[in-house]
Amino acid sequence: MVPNESHQYMGITWLLQHFGWTWIGLLVMDDDSGDHFLHALEPLLSRKGICSAFIQRIPSQGRLLTINEMSSMSSNIYLPFMDKKVRTFVVYGETLTIIWLNMLMILAGSDDQENISVGKLWITTAQIDFTVMGLITSWDSKIFQGTISFEVHSNEPLGFQAFLQNIKFSWAQGYGFLKDFWEQAFHCSFPNPKMPAKVDKACTGEEKLKDLPGSVFEMRMTGQSYSIFNAVYAVAHALHAMYASGPNRRAMLSSKHLQLQDLHPWQLHQFLQGISFNNSAGENVHFNDKMEIVAGFDIMKMVIFPNNSFLKVKVGRMDPSEGDEFVLNEDKVSWQRRFNQVLPFSLCSNSCHVGYQKKKKEGEKFCCYDCDPCPEGKISYQKDVDYCFQCPEDQYPSKNRDQCISKTISFLTYEEPLGISLASVTISFSFITAMVLGTFIKHKDTPLVKANNRDLTYSLLISLLLCFLSSLLFLGQPGKVTCLLRQPTFGIIFSLAVSSVLAKTMTVVVAFMATKPGSNMRKWVGKSLANSVIVSCSLIQAGICAVWLATTPPFPDCDMQSQIGEIVEECNEGSVIMFYFVLGYLGLQSLISITVAFLARKLPDSFNEAKFITFSMLMFCSVWLCFVPTYLSTKGKYMVAVEIFSILASSAGLLVCIFSPKCYIILLRPELNIREHLIRRTN
Repeated sequence: MVPNESHQYMGITWLLQHFGWTWIGLLVMDDDSGDHFLHALEPLLSRKGICSAFIQRIPSQGRLLTINEMSSMSSNIYLPFMDKKVRTFVVYGETLTIIWLNMLMILAGSDDQENISVGKLWITTAQIDFTVMGLITSWDSKIFQGTISFEVHSNEPLGFQAFLQNIKFSWAQGYGFLKDFWEQAFHCSFPNPKMPAKVDKACTGEEKLKDLPGSVFEMRMTGQSYSIFNAVYAVAHALHAMYASGPNRRAMLSSKHLQLQDLHPWQLHQFLQGISFNNSAGENVHFNDKMEIVAGFDIMKMVIFPNNSFLKVKVGRMDPSEGDEFVLNEDKVSWQRRFNQVLPFSLCSNSCHVGYQKKKKEGEKFCCYDCDPCPEGKISYQKDVDYCFQCPEDQYPSKNRDQCISKTISFLTYEEPLGISLASVTISFSFITAMVLGTFIKHKDTPLVKANNRDLTYSLLISLLLCFLSSLLFLGQPGKVTCLLRQPTFGIIFSLAVSSVLAKTMTVVVAFMATKPGSNMRKWVGKSLANSVIVSCSLIQAGICAVWLATTPPFPDCDMQSQIGEIVEECNEGSVIMFYFVLGYLGLQSLISITVAFLARKLPDSFNEAKFITFSMLMFCSVWLCFVPTYLSTKGKYMVAVEIFSILASSAGLLVCIFSPKCYIILLRPELNIREHLIRRTN
């Protein structure tokens, strides 16, 4: 007729978890029932992240202790009890367990009772009845102020209060138990005609139970009484069902009276199992398939007054009939002044705030830990998390690492200052290159333009113009077409430019070698050599790019990791090896060009550009040698900016170093642009 104890274990665990009490003391009876309690409760506590700071055994009801045993036990309980981290204690025992506990507290710190009682909260099981404390008025019970206790569920049957208020002793003449209770409860005596004696206070029988303190007699229906109340009705309903069944009903009809002595208790079992009825308190009473009543526990809060009387206030319930539903009335759970009217803490370690994670302390229980900040790139948005977690790829941790923030999309645009600057430089140099090309076309018949192979000059200027314009492919949001075109276009155009420079240098070298008597180089003099160099070198680079596009072509991609707070839209090169293959071949061309130009630097100046080419190729090679480590050390859109800068710087170096001296003569010193001057300089 009482609920299964397992529901009570779940209720204790839920209550501790609800208030965040994870570091508790356990005080249990030193018998088999105490062992069963620990065996059932501790796994539940562990699964919910709750640890026992200590476990103390309390003697059972029937065992007497020696003075030495009591002294040793009080000493053992005193030290953990004074631990300020342990504020909550769960007590499992019997009615007299509270008396044992109070006595041990007094023995442990008779001179420090006030400090012992400060800041401690008790949770007791339904087996403990605090009514016994009212019998010991000489003891101070304030240590149990605010105790939260579990009790077997009860309810008020209709008319129960009126019945209690109208009880008079005259109703029960001849019942010795009620007489003894009446005399002890009201501190009076009934006169005995057979033994006349003087009494201090005579009982009238008109005393009211409602005038007694709660510690002596509770006016409400207690859980034990409610269980007996339901048991009587359950048996009555079972008897009714039994005699209303087939054979028994016929026996009742054929007999004028019922032979109760023929009834055996075991015959009621099958009828009890199917019983279900509503009692006068309006609650349904029935049993489950394990023959256990389906009922829960009430959660009560103890209010103790200075005279050791107490009042129990119902603050919640646990109802297994509704799926182990726990209900707690927070408004009725007020904390005493010793807790400064706020929720007491019972923790081994302070809570880890959001943005932190637990770090276990070696050699201690898992409830004791340190708090470490979340690692880079991870967050925690709840307190006391075991591990921080990674934000989704499209989000990044906040500064305090307590939330994930959506990343912004980033790429090198025409609208931002860096993009505007690079685009402006590109347009400016493209315009200058076009002007230089126009100047050379306008003065194509002048000796200076003719002397330096004007077709190669036009080819070099056009390729430089395309080099400048190719940098515009790197600006703006990456698309499928731009990603496919920009690196191959850059590689082929630059290869064409360097090939033109190489062809100009080789043309000068071959021309001077052909002037020597008996030289076989005369057949190479002319456009055929230059065209062969340009076409062959450019075709090799074009072949490399074709293989690249056919196997692992570049494609638009998003870089989620390199920049915090940004999703970098970029072109994935597809094959990094092929990209560096293109750069490597361009470097090989540059190395050959600078070598040839260096060897030809001492040929006559009037016809020879070798010195200017040497200087321009030195600048060209320096830019692209610096490009590789710089490119690898930057991230996001700044990688694109580095490549654009390298394109502009190397192209500008070729333009300025090779063509600025010629433009100076053509535009500012036309008197030097005559055949006689060039021949005189040669001689």
